[in-house]
Amino acid sequence: MAAKSDFTADEWGKLLSSPMMASMAITAADPSGVWGLIKEGMAGGWALVDARQNAQANVLVKAVAEDFATADGRAAARQALQARFAGADIHLLKSAVLSELATVSEILGKKAPQDAAAFRTWLQSVAQKAAEAGTEGGFLGFGGVAVSEAEKATLAEISASLAPIQGA
Repeated sequence: MAAKSDFTADEWGKLLSSPMMASMAITAADPSGVWGLIKEGMAGGWALVDARQNAQANVLVKAVAEDFATADGRAAARQALQARFAGADIHLLKSAVLSELATVSEILGKKAPQDAAAFRTWLQSVAQKAAEAGTEGGFLGFGGVAVSEAEKATLAEISASLAPIQGA
């Protein structure tokens, strides 16, 4: 089982920020107003809390969640996000996040092959929860759909980005 010591500081920062990136991709796909934005953005944070409390969580998922609970872990995640997305064009945000998730998947395949599938599945579930968090369409919270077509398409793109590379 992989641990923080198996990764460089940069790689660990990418792992720490990956749940937020999964949520960001959904939000960028179909922004849903202030409340939807807040709900979708919080999905990554709640996934970390859930992973810390889940005795059956994958060891690497749990290690990321535990480290994120520390001030140093949050700082590393913030630095990873800022390094990758500072000055990024908002219109290109989704594709940049998908690219970054593909990099995370590659890191997992190389450095933590025994944990990679579980971590990828967890990130996919974070994205799914973000998609389900805010109602799309409707008016003042009434009507609309739980997951929009744009979000469904983004979930498929996230899945493709997280797919293991052949031989990795």
